[in-house]
Amino acid sequence: MSAKARYHDFCRSAPDVPVFAQPWYLEACAEGGAWDVALAEENGRVVAALPYFYKQKGPFRYVTMPPFVKWLGPYLLPEFRHVLKKEHALLEDLIRQLPDFAAFKQNFYPTATNWLPFYWQRYRQTTYYTYRLTGLHQLAQIEAGINRNIRRNIQKARQQVRVVHHLTPEQFYQVNKLSFDRQGLPMPYSWAQFARHDAALAANGARQLFFAVDEQERIHSAAYLIWDQQAAYYHLSGDDPALRESGAGILLIWEAIRYASEVLGLACFDFEGSMLPAVERIRVQFGAVQTPYFFVWKHHSRFFELLEKFRP
Repeated sequence: MSAKARYHDFCRSAPDVPVFAQPWYLEACAEGGAWDVALAEENGRVVAALPYFYKQKGPFRYVTMPPFVKWLGPYLLPEFRHVLKKEHALLEDLIRQLPDFAAFKQNFYPTATNWLPFYWQRYRQTTYYTYRLTGLHQLAQIEAGINRNIRRNIQKARQQVRVVHHLTPEQFYQVNKLSFDRQGLPMPYSWAQFARHDAALAANGARQLFFAVDEQERIHSAAYLIWDQQAAYYHLSGDDPALRESGAGILLIWEAIRYASEVLGLACFDFEGSMLPAVERIRVQFGAVQTPYFFVWKHHSRFFELLEKFRP
């Protein structure tokens, strides 16, 4: 049985594999490359995994993050976490199994707090941040912790728009694209890529669309929520630049938080970053807590490193 087939079996029984590392999710996001996985065993049982996505550039094969995948990295079964001797042995086993790539670059899950065996193998690390709300079962307390300016924006938006879920992925994509157009940025994924990603999430019951529409049926804002058994993730969003003053984007964040609590019954809401000052301020005003995660990388090829450094 191949490593990928064994990983499929492993994910069926492992209690908390994040949505980003599920085989069906990686299959849907692997356009332009491929994914594989290293597995570590104890007594013939798979107890740890390191899925990775790789691409080819000329003669160089390298590990990177695929579109729509915020985090990957090593996953250990709960009973092997935070026992350093066990963690180190399993992580070292996973690292040994990685093929000879020109480079390795991954964002580790926020729950992965031990990258020391990677350091021992001359990998490097930069700390990034996401923002998380926990204790969603106490939604009234979450609401009480929201900044009054955010409350004001939510109230203002409710007077102008209503929130619906029945509009299409195509409509979401168009609103999402408007936000990139407004900033003069190219769309980072095609409609075909998004449609494949959306279809996989829909088939696995792991996503919900949110739209803020007015009386003229104009879409002010749209949001895309995904989840696993541990958390809901504010995955993608967009606004119509001509209608941003309504505050609908703020309203949709709150509606997504409510959905995660009241419908999904989850305890954690993750904003999926960001490191941008203006975005960070909004996360904090919702009461979210800064949560670190590791970006771990290594260049095995000095020539490939130079190509990356000097490419236009």
